[in-house]
Amino acid sequence: MTLKRARVFLIHWTLAVVACGLAFVVHLAMRGRTVALGYELGKARQEQARLREVKRVHELEAASYKTPQRVEIVARTLLGMEPPGPDRIVPIRAQAALPASKATPEEGPQAKADP
Repeated sequence: MTLKRARVFLIHWTLAVVACGLAFVVHLAMRGRTVALGYELGKARQEQARLREVKRVHELEAASYKTPQRVEIVARTLLGMEPPGPDRIVPIRAQAALPASKATPEEGPQAKADP
């Protein structure tokens, strides 16, 4: 009976050692994957920060294109435009100068033409 007990003990001991070894290998594999994912996360966060900075720069650049000074520079240099001369300016009678009874929103442009 002791031989059978020794054999059962040896089988159980072997299974326990193999199970511990497998658990250790799985732990190492998971730890390695965790470290790799940490590096990937760090790179992704760096890329996100870089893209946010690029977006901020682009927003500033877009805002500078909307300034009247920038529009005038582009119009003069790239498009070759100049301010109009006095002969090209046509004065338009203001809506506020008309009497209130003559100018109603429903009448539209005809209200301006009638004296």
